[in-house]
Amino acid sequence: MDFILQPWPWYVSGPLIALVMFLLVFFGKTFGMSSNLRTLCSIGGAGKYADFFKFDWKSQKWNLTVVLGAMIGGFIAVTFLSDNSVMDLSPQTVNDLKEIGFSNAGESLLPPEIYEWKNVLSLKGLAILVIGGFLVGFGTRYAGGCTSGHAITGLSNLQLPSLIAVIGFFIGGLLMTHFLLPLIFGA
Repeated sequence: MDFILQPWPWYVSGPLIALVMFLLVFFGKTFGMSSNLRTLCSIGGAGKYADFFKFDWKSQKWNLTVVLGAMIGGFIAVTFLSDNSVMDLSPQTVNDLKEIGFSNAGESLLPPEIYEWKNVLSLKGLAILVIGGFLVGFGTRYAGGCTSGHAITGLSNLQLPSLIAVIGFFIGGLLMTHFLLPLIFGA
């Protein structure tokens, strides 16, 4: 039972992801989370306002099961398969985060300095959400997919544009971590 309550090692989770990718390729499907937002917007009638949403969403409704599965799987993992242990962050990371104002680094997945309602509803919090949401949405559309679509499906299919996009995602993450995060939250 202890094995179930611990994070699964790469040699279990990696082959499971590979199996899912094989099945998707075998059935001629592609995986990506951002495409589900397009499908949901099309279902809601966004095609009346933008040509981007005018497509046969019914051919993509199978992909909505991925979103449902991710939500159900996440709930099951947190509720029934979690031992409530804290994240195992390196001491250097904890110190670096404390230096820029994150007092409980490593104690939760959602730092209260960002996700508590009082912080979310502040001018700074709203600016972070709006600007961050715009950049993620713009980047996803500009790159032709999200991190999961490019990093899992695109790289599995040996697509050069996905390799370029994934390299860009990592560069953006490094810039955010080492320059923007200290700038935004620095004392």
